[in-house]
Amino acid sequence: MTYHWVDETRAEIFTADQNDRRELMIQIWYPAKAGSANPKMPYVQSADIVMASFAKIIQKPEIIFRNFKYVTTNASTSAGMADAEPSYPLLLFLEGAAGFRQMNTFQVEELVSQGYVVAAIDQPGMAAAVVFPDGHHISGLSIEHMQALIRPSYMAGQEKAVLDGKELAEGSIIPYLTQDAVFVLNKLAELNRFDPNQILADRLDMQRVGAFGVSLGGIVVAELCRVESRLRACLMMDAPMPNDVVQLGLARPSMWMTRDADTMRLERERSGGWPENEISAHLKGMRAAYVGNKADSYFVQLPGAFHSNFTDVPLWSPLAAWLGITGPMDGARAHQIINTYSLAFFNKHLKNLSNSQLDAPSTQFSEVLFEKR
Repeated sequence: MTYHWVDETRAEIFTADQNDRRELMIQIWYPAKAGSANPKMPYVQSADIVMASFAKIIQKPEIIFRNFKYVTTNASTSAGMADAEPSYPLLLFLEGAAGFRQMNTFQVEELVSQGYVVAAIDQPGMAAAVVFPDGHHISGLSIEHMQALIRPSYMAGQEKAVLDGKELAEGSIIPYLTQDAVFVLNKLAELNRFDPNQILADRLDMQRVGAFGVSLGGIVVAELCRVESRLRACLMMDAPMPNDVVQLGLARPSMWMTRDADTMRLERERSGGWPENEISAHLKGMRAAYVGNKADSYFVQLPGAFHSNFTDVPLWSPLAAWLGITGPMDGARAHQIINTYSLAFFNKHLKNLSNSQLDAPSTQFSEVLFEKR
């Protein structure tokens, strides 16, 4: 199901009209009844607009992504909800900068197939493009501008972020994006009371709520985990940690997934990015947040995985590794590792299911560097 929600209490800061309110697109996946004959869901809705903007932001030819409008997924539209459980745990997903809400479909579909509802949030201005039901859309800023809005949240010595000539009151874009997620949680609670589509009402377990995010989404999830008491488990993937999280710590079960500094340097060599100060801020912040957490903590490193290995990108083209877009770790292997640890983590802390995967380093995944506290 896809929903369009408007937060009338907050201004939209990524458009010129000061009267615009913050509006979001939310896509919800849920366990479906077996044998559904409903049409398969497109991988990317409004793909022509979204992928054209994505290509522009990452400075690649648009033609590379034109076939995306033909790609479908394993999900059906508006299928009946499975009756295996009276209600299902709820997970929020936050995308990376210049991404789109479907960009971790490999992970979302696995979690949903194992009995979770996942709500993914497109965040206008920071997503590639967000297309609304009336046809208008908000395209993402340039990568450089996005980074300038994000960096003050986790790097020392940065000036306050500036958008349209105005300093952001809280120094970076992260608090504003975090409020998107708080708003969506409120709307999901309302949806659980009354769903106009008559599918999700009374089926969301609002007492078992978690969140996961990649890159920028991981930063936002960390901040959300700090301020939002409704979250019971938080998974941050390949993301530096906000200063407040590092300094004040978290107080709920959390997992950090990333890779080692040498892999980041190899990514820089093959495809650019990842200067030393970014690597240092990234790894030191994640490590400090892990050590400072006041609840069960897990630190999972995937040596040989590049940043894009934590998304669907390895599935986009068999040439991704050859072009240096993904790392020497096989894309399917990285996805298997990410899905196994994600599911084990949420199962333990939202379903109270024990899993030996979280007890010690795994013989099944001997390449993974696993720690727990």
